Amino acid sequence: MKSKNIGHPVAAAGRDRANSVALAALCLLLFLTFLDNTVVSVGLGSLQTDLQASITELQWVIGAYALTFAAVMLACGMIGDELGRKKVMLTGAGVFCAGSVLCALAPNPQTLIAGRAVMGLGAAASEPGTLSVIRHIYTDTRERAWAIGIWAAVSGLALALGPVIGGALVGAWSWRAIFWFNLIFGLIALIAAAVTVPESSDPTAARVDIPGTFFGAGALASLVFAIIDAETSGFGAAEVIALFCVAAVLGGAFIAWERRAAHPLLDLRFFRLPRFTTANIVAFCTYLATFAIFFFTALYLVEVPADSGYKIAVVFAPMTVLMIIGSLVAGYWTGRAGPRWPVTAGCAAFAAGLLIASPLITQHPDYVALSLALALAGAGIGITVVPVTAAVLDAVPPERSGMAASAANTSREIGAVAGASILGALVFSRLSATLNSHIAALSVPASDKATILALKPLIIQVIETGQVNVYLNKYASQGGLITQVEGAAYSAFGDGLHAAFYLSAALVILAGLLAAAGFAPDGKNRHLIGRKSSLSRGDDPP
Repeated sequence: MKSKNIGHPVAAAGRDRANSVALAALCLLLFLTFLDNTVVSVGLGSLQTDLQASITELQWVIGAYALTFAAVMLACGMIGDELGRKKVMLTGAGVFCAGSVLCALAPNPQTLIAGRAVMGLGAAASEPGTLSVIRHIYTDTRERAWAIGIWAAVSGLALALGPVIGGALVGAWSWRAIFWFNLIFGLIALIAAAVTVPESSDPTAARVDIPGTFFGAGALASLVFAIIDAETSGFGAAEVIALFCVAAVLGGAFIAWERRAAHPLLDLRFFRLPRFTTANIVAFCTYLATFAIFFFTALYLVEVPADSGYKIAVVFAPMTVLMIIGSLVAGYWTGRAGPRWPVTAGCAAFAAGLLIASPLITQHPDYVALSLALALAGAGIGITVVPVTAAVLDAVPPERSGMAASAANTSREIGAVAGASILGALVFSRLSATLNSHIAALSVPASDKATILALKPLIIQVIETGQVNVYLNKYASQGGLITQVEGAAYSAFGDGLHAAFYLSAALVILAGLLAAAGFAPDGKNRHLIGRKSSLSRGDDPP
C-alpha cells in the first residue's frame, strides 16, 4: 500500500525501495540480537561438560546477556533519541561483535559470562534503533503495521531458529562455533546498516537520565542475584535477604526519581495508558514462558535422553515454522483489527502448547508429539509478538518512539532474566524436594536407600553440572544401583521442569485475559491515540 504522504510517483517508488532496503538491514541486525536469547540453549550441555560449569553458571550464561540487555536498554533508547539512532545502533553492533570474540575464546565459565554481558550491552545499544527507526520511515499506520509485522516475524524467526542454528553448529563443531557465527554475521549486519539505514533523532531530546539508569539497573541486578543465589543458599540466607532489600530500595528510588525527573528514563505517566501497560506486561509474561521452552527443554533433552544438537534442532524445527507463520498472520490481523484479539488468541495457543508439551517431556519422550506441542506454542508466540509491539508504539507520540521501543524490549528481556532465574530456582527446588520420594521408591535395600539419601547433595551436583557419565564410570562396579539413582534424579529433574511449564502456562493465560480486558476496542484506541500528543507537552495522559 502506498503511503498517504505521496509526492511524485517515481519519487514515492524510490522512497519505498529505500525503506525496504533499510528495513532489511535493520532486520538482519535485529535477527542477531534476538537469536542470542536462545541460540546458546542447545549448547548448554556441551558447554557444561567442556567448562565444567554449574547450573548457576549456566543460568548466568543466559542471564548475563539478558540482564545487561534489560538494564541499559532504556538509557540506550534515550541516547539514540538524542545523539542519533543510527550512530548508537552501529556502536552497539560493534560492541556485540567484540563480546562474541570474548565468548568464542573463553577458557572458563567466568570469562564466558563476562563476554555474554558485553554482548548484552551491545544488543541493548543496537536493538531499540531497529524498532524506532521503523516508526520514522513508515509514517502510514497500515504500512507501519506491515513493517512491524516483518520486524516481529524476524524476531520470532530468530527466537525459534536459535535452537535449530545452535544445534547445527554444536553438532558440526562445538558450542564455540555459536559465537564465531555471531561475529561473522554481526560484522555483515553492521556494514549493511551503516550503508542503508537513514539517521534520525529527536532534536528536543534531553540528556540521558543517569540516576534513573543507575537505580533501575541496580534494582534489576540485585533481584536477579538474589533469586539465583537463593537456589544454593536458600531464600532465608542473610545475603539473599539483603539482596532483596537492596532491590526493593533501589526499585523504590527508581520510581520516586522517575516521577519527578524533568526528562525521565521511563515516563511513568505512559503506564496510565491501558494499551501501553498491557502490552509491556504481556511482553514480560510471554518471554518468561518462552525461556521455559528454550532453556530448560533443551537442557533436559541434552542431559537426560542425551540427544544430539542435530536431534534437538529437528524437534524445534516445526516450532520455528509456526512462529514465522504466526508472526506474518498477526501482522495482517493487527493492521486491520487492532491488538486485542490477536494477543488473546496467541496467548491461548501458547498456553495450550505448554500444557500439552509438559507431560511429553520424559526420560523417553515421544519426539513427534513433543515437536507438535512445541509448534503450537510457537504459533502462539508468533501471533503475540506483533500486536504487543504495535500497541506499544501506537500508544506514544512519534518523538518518544525510542523510549517506547526500549520499554517494550526491556519488558521482554526482564522476562528472559526471570525465565532463567525464577524458573531455574523453581526447577531445582522441585528437584531437591521430590528426589527423596523418588529414592524411597527404588527397589533397593533400606541400607542402600539411606546411603543414597546421604549422597543427595552430590547427586544434585552431578545433575547440575552434567557430569553423570563421569560418575557412572567411577562407580561402574555398582552399575545397577547407580542406574537406578540416575533414573530417580532425572525423574525429579522432570518434576521441576513440569512445575516450570505449568507456572509459565498460568502466566500466559493471565496475560491473555489481561489483553482481552486491557486493550480497548479499536475505536476507543484511536480516540486515545488521537489525544496522546499531550504527553509530549508534559501533560497528564488522557
